[in-house]
Amino acid sequence: MSIIKLNNNGVKNATAFGSITGLGSMTFIKKLTASSSSTLSFVDGSSGVVLDNTYKEYVFTFKDIHPSAQTNFTFQGNAVGGSGYNETITSTAFDAYHRENDGQTGLAYPSSGDQANGTSFQRVNFDAPIHNDSDASLSGYLHLFNLSSTTFVKHFLATTNHMGFSSDPLSHNNFCSGYFNTTSAIDEIQFKMDSGTIDSGDICLYGIA
Repeated sequence: MSIIKLNNNGVKNATAFGSITGLGSMTFIKKLTASSSSTLSFVDGSSGVVLDNTYKEYVFTFKDIHPSAQTNFTFQGNAVGGSGYNETITSTAFDAYHRENDGQTGLAYPSSGDQANGTSFQRVNFDAPIHNDSDASLSGYLHLFNLSSTTFVKHFLATTNHMGFSSDPLSHNNFCSGYFNTTSAIDEIQFKMDSGTIDSGDICLYGIA
């Protein structure tokens, strides 16, 4: 496998780039745009959404998710034939942060970010909520693996960045991983805030072959 060919000391001087094979292709499926939305839901077979065995991996990207009030951004799934967005989740999370004034940096393991066989919506940011200042938002992505499997649990990985606090803002890099503890196929994913609405922002869904 050829990755990069360089003719000098740095990437900026490269004259040729080889190919990376076997990574799979990413296909755009659907974009939902928030406008004071209480929820944004992606349902297999509805309005062009695909969440079935067409792809082994699905990726949601979050672009400038802005809350109506200072709060947290969350998601949950619903299995085929399920009764709602209340699947059992086990997860773990941590947060790296840095203040704009360089006065504080650190790593945190907030208990508010994880679940142990819980059925709550899973937060993708924690330790500090997303601020609702006009320039504050959350961006990042969520990977979901093998949602259509009827043999294994459904793993997920999420990484996001958001601005917390107004008077002394921080950059929060949030990392979350876990699984839906079900062997039923999951064909619906819903996003919402802990409280209030999603004032604005885009969520895009992609499939990886």
